[in-house]
Amino acid sequence: MQHIIERFISYVTIDTQSDPSSETTPSTKKQWNLANKLVEELRSIGLKDVTIDDNAYIMATLPSNVQHDVPTIGFISHFDTSPDFSGTSVKPNIIKNYDGLDIVLNEEKNIILSSTYFDDLLQYIGQTLITTDGTTLLGADDKAGITEIVTAMEYIVNHPEIKHGTIKVGFTPDEEIGRGAHKFDVEKFGAQWAYTMDGSQIGELEYENFNAAGAKITISGISVHPGYAKGKMVNAILIANKIIAELPKHEIPQETDGRDGFFHVHHMDGDIENATIEMIIRDHDLKHFKQRIELLQTLVNTYNNSCGDCITLEIKEQYFNMKEKVEPVYHIVEIAKKAMEDVGIKPIIKPIRGGTDGSQLSFMGLPCPNIFAGGHNFHGKYEYVPVESMQKAVKVIVRICELTANQ
Repeated sequence: MQHIIERFISYVTIDTQSDPSSETTPSTKKQWNLANKLVEELRSIGLKDVTIDDNAYIMATLPSNVQHDVPTIGFISHFDTSPDFSGTSVKPNIIKNYDGLDIVLNEEKNIILSSTYFDDLLQYIGQTLITTDGTTLLGADDKAGITEIVTAMEYIVNHPEIKHGTIKVGFTPDEEIGRGAHKFDVEKFGAQWAYTMDGSQIGELEYENFNAAGAKITISGISVHPGYAKGKMVNAILIANKIIAELPKHEIPQETDGRDGFFHVHHMDGDIENATIEMIIRDHDLKHFKQRIELLQTLVNTYNNSCGDCITLEIKEQYFNMKEKVEPVYHIVEIAKKAMEDVGIKPIIKPIRGGTDGSQLSFMGLPCPNIFAGGHNFHGKYEYVPVESMQKAVKVIVRICELTANQ
């Protein structure tokens, strides 16, 4: 446990926040600090062919120790953290033998991790938790996944009696801004399938995710003195408000779960002459996803008819539901499920209400289900991870390697 704690803390205290406004890869120079550290660490634990390319994508190999043919598999995590909340000067708190009560993260600022509000905490009574100090995120998304992969590879190297085929390791930048797989060299990686260690609570096993797009609506108005504006003024802000008001009222993140899709307006800016709306569109069902995009286009067309084509709509597809690519090779999900059961974990198979590198990688020819990394409340000051969950994830990785060799 202490080994995992020390490794994890050494990762999360390095700021690797990504930046969606940057055009470079990685999007921030500071991601190189952890990337270079990981390269040295992978070499030090005994992995082979450790490489890092010009875009900070890291790959490494654990050679097979069996004589018969075994599929080459991989494990992948990302080292950037979310731009949604500060990742600078992370100061983790270690809570031993958690008692089920509220945790004071920051007494001075009265920031409390409440077990009443975040009732998932109650699953971990008696365990060791790592939390934030209330001023930053923690970075368990996805430095917990990296910790687990490195620790599992180190364990296998130190226990040659464990039989396994060739294992590939991949660490990526910029997953949090949707670019984690954009420059991933699937052919170089050389695995038949892989697993991202990027899920949340212990037991999660996911092979479905949202179909996803981003939308930007730009409105050009006409400013006229309000006293003489009748029939002349076109108020871009009011048009923006009308468009938002016509979106389905209950199809928003805070009122949906499971396989429900949504529209999420995350930025709005403007004045009379210029206004913009930015949103994301999500749905597990491809047909419904396309209908959401069509609805936006219909709204834009409707208001364009009354304002003289003053509105433009830009849609950027982001990723698609990997279920389409994983179901034909469903045995890779079954191996992960059995690995969990073999180490005493009840698998929780459910759709991801988001996306991972695995969703894009699956469409690039590398089927890639997602496995829990153990953290909760990602992207904010209430983020935490039970150390026991990370320990279990290490065991799941090792067991997947064994099962793949045995089968």
